[in-house]
Amino acid sequence: MTPPWKQRLDALRIGDLSDIFRTPKPIIGMVHLWPLPGAPGYTGYGMQGIIDRALDDAYALADGGVDGVIVENMWDIPFRAGLHVQPESIAAHAVAAHAVHRAIDLPLGINLVHNGGVALLGIALAAGARFIRVCMFTGAGVWDAGAWDEGCAADLMRRRKELHAEHIKIFADVDKKHSVRFPGIDLATHIEWTRFFGADALIVSGRMTGNAPDLEKVQQAKALCGDRPLLIGSGADERNIAAFMAAADGVIVGSSIKQDGRIENPVEVERVRRFVAAARSRM
Repeated sequence: MTPPWKQRLDALRIGDLSDIFRTPKPIIGMVHLWPLPGAPGYTGYGMQGIIDRALDDAYALADGGVDGVIVENMWDIPFRAGLHVQPESIAAHAVAAHAVHRAIDLPLGINLVHNGGVALLGIALAAGARFIRVCMFTGAGVWDAGAWDEGCAADLMRRRKELHAEHIKIFADVDKKHSVRFPGIDLATHIEWTRFFGADALIVSGRMTGNAPDLEKVQQAKALCGDRPLLIGSGADERNIAAFMAAADGVIVGSSIKQDGRIENPVEVERVRRFVAAARSRM
């Protein structure tokens, strides 16, 4: 007989992605925030400028037919990692994300690059988000800017309970882009650890933003995920999305739906519509 404490933990996990979205195979669009205060790209344009650009992208994503959005500090480059993310960035991120939440009627997610952990959870709670993308939930590795980092599951899951925030679900990356894992942590091991510590869904990506994972890697990850949904976390476009949606349970898309396919540009609603149509052709 399953003990009650284990029943409670199991009940916290989603059954499938339709527990959050309108479909079990969602298309989730990225709102990439302009550089936030403290980032090298920030030139003093203030929060209203950041919010206005975020809303433009959010409206384009909603009009294009996505099932959810993630608000991310994409342009806080070079990225800090983990506990080194600064308070001014965290506060600005929460304000902008809450504005998106108020503006569009779609499930909201948050990503804090790199691996914001408890700070990521705080942004999600303040903004009204339904889920968070956790860059390094388990394992360990080195990020592109050189920072060594480790999984945040132990602190994050405890803090989520303390903050009465267990309604915020965990989408956890495995073999995350912009990073190299510690030697010996292969894909199967990383997925096993991530499932064991309570992730609701898993994400697999390519090497960098805009790079697609190999289809064989996606298929392998899906086989290893068991009852946990798997999402594509980078590199999806109109040409490959049908194959990815046949192999996985959803997609997070950013670069390919921007004007001219350039990640620094605004979201283009017609590109979103074409991507959504291509994705749903296999659903």
